[in-house]
Amino acid sequence: MKKINEVLTPQAPALKEKVLQFGEGNFLRAFTDWMINKANKQGCFDGSIVLCQPIAKGMGEIINSQDGMYTLIMRGIENGQAVEKIEPNTSVSRCINPYEDYEALLSMARSKDLKVVISNTTEAGIAYKAGDKLNDRPAQSFPAKVCAFLYERYQTFNGAKDMGLLFLPVELIDNNGANLLRIVLQYAEEWGLEEGFKTWVRESNHFCSTLVDRIVTGYPGDELEYFYNEMGYEDQCLVTSEVFNLWVIEGKKEWAEILPIHKTDANVIWTEDVTPYKKRKVRILNGGHTATVLAAYLAGHNIVLEMMNDPLFEKYLDQLLYGEIIPTLDLPKADLEQFASDVKDRFRNPYIKHKLLDISLNSCSKWCARCMPSLLGYVKEKDELPKALAFSLAAFIRFYKGKMENGSYVGMRGDGTSYTIKDDKEVLEYFAKLWTEKDAEGIAEAVLSNTAFWDGTDLNAVDGLTALVAFYLKAMNEKDVKEVLTSLLA
Repeated sequence: MKKINEVLTPQAPALKEKVLQFGEGNFLRAFTDWMINKANKQGCFDGSIVLCQPIAKGMGEIINSQDGMYTLIMRGIENGQAVEKIEPNTSVSRCINPYEDYEALLSMARSKDLKVVISNTTEAGIAYKAGDKLNDRPAQSFPAKVCAFLYERYQTFNGAKDMGLLFLPVELIDNNGANLLRIVLQYAEEWGLEEGFKTWVRESNHFCSTLVDRIVTGYPGDELEYFYNEMGYEDQCLVTSEVFNLWVIEGKKEWAEILPIHKTDANVIWTEDVTPYKKRKVRILNGGHTATVLAAYLAGHNIVLEMMNDPLFEKYLDQLLYGEIIPTLDLPKADLEQFASDVKDRFRNPYIKHKLLDISLNSCSKWCARCMPSLLGYVKEKDELPKALAFSLAAFIRFYKGKMENGSYVGMRGDGTSYTIKDDKEVLEYFAKLWTEKDAEGIAEAVLSNTAFWDGTDLNAVDGLTALVAFYLKAMNEKDVKEVLTSLLA
């Protein structure tokens, strides 16, 4: 079978190299590069992407062997139907490895065509590293690389204001753009670079904080024969993802014209404040997971899709999302309900086998961050208890009923299946001891008063919550979880 670059023609050679991307891995190629390729095809943009390996070992050689081209397979639910979309990307011009050819990176700094820098260097990538120097080729930390890159550009164009760049980091940390700028300036100060450069960095470059949302399932090694037959060519850089996509970018609206991907049908939102969108994602998507999966596992389900195919748990999820979480959020109700509907479709994705036990990891801190704000917000807004969220808290406590066996804490669900509970050692020890010493009322009171779990909050102070959680706990000890949930939703 022919290779992708023997069948398809790259679009990139006819375009100016306007985008430099630190990161050549699956996520960016299935997300940002897909959006840019879409913008090129739809006539909204006319620029190609230069990829840059953030570490010495990467995919650059393979990508270049295919003339930058690769294929994205998007699979999921749209309008209630399972879909599979095959989209070749022809907008990547090349991938450079600065550890072997640092001059190739510096030449991009000297390019008049360059407009945008995108990055995904992992959560640890936007961090200060002592010892990095301006003349390192390259520096180890990503912010140090950016500082050296920008200094080369500043010197090349004599600090011209119109030679600044738009930075769109997608690393999964809060305020990723602001933190990148802060550390770049920290290196500039440490390296003794002139005030004019620091002013140019702050005023002529735009560092945007962003929020990204798409599940990228990566290289489908066990399905290659199927996909190769569907495409009609081989592709060593093939990547798969869900259909859903969302990129929220915090910055001035006029900056969007530098990379007008929002003009396509990709889900791109430019906003002055990314916070409400982050809260929406954490409360609805992440909170929806955390509030349901432990009860679903205790009820006998093993993956998210099984849970969604159970009408009882879909009803429970609806009560959580539409009845108790959305009323606590600030965005327009229609937007929130559409996002919740999209979340349900994502949970139903038949191509993703998401194990409930994998999602259960560190549920103590997850429930605090993702679910507790909704519970407290609902009480404040409605002056009553959210029963489904209270049940999810009880299900979390019940899931953590375990004992030490062969070096792990092991729980047991009603059907006799044992499972490993994974969390910090102190958390597991606390629950194991608690379940041997107290009844449902005592356990509920002890857990809810443990302010170390709840970011300093004593949940016993929420009127009626302790008694309701204890009621659900006692019921789950005496009855099947589904029976308890059925009564709650009646």
